[in-house]
Amino acid sequence: MNQTNKTLIVLVVMLLAGISAFYVYQKPIQEVQDVVFDYKNISYQIDGKTVLLKNGLSEVIIPDSSSKSTTRYFGNEVTADMNGDGIEDVAFLLTQNNGGSGTFYYIVGAIKNGEIYTGTNAILLGDRIAPQTTEFKEGMVIVNYADRKIDEPMTTEPSIGVSRYFKVEGGKLIEVIS
Repeated sequence: MNQTNKTLIVLVVMLLAGISAFYVYQKPIQEVQDVVFDYKNISYQIDGKTVLLKNGLSEVIIPDSSSKSTTRYFGNEVTADMNGDGIEDVAFLLTQNNGGSGTFYYIVGAIKNGEIYTGTNAILLGDRIAPQTTEFKEGMVIVNYADRKIDEPMTTEPSIGVSRYFKVEGGKLIEVIS
């Protein structure tokens, strides 16, 4: 085999290796490009743990358990300038189920800076509540929902109206006691 043929074979092998590497490494890039970086595709802090939503959903296996923690976008969103920077942010409810009978509801904020959202901490509203409305008035997010009396069992339908008030300070969601 002469030198030209050897060189040609080496070039063909390198070309095939390059094409293969391109297709192998292109797939993860395409998967990332499928995600739109909005408030349903960022992380939030729930009980001190980071929860990353992808298309409004996070499923994480609970260590040493056959259960998983499922966090999902519930809705009841309100759009308003929550941090006073002139850019509209979003507040909405998340639910989290950790494999038991409870469905825990949280309020979170997504603070917009340019084209990017940053998730806030979550504040627990309650277990198996009945969300009604979320609104923004006088610089505060107001969440209205029905809950049970303290002495009622969880099997009782929520029937007591509750309104809670929240605002963003320093990028953190805090409850305002009225």
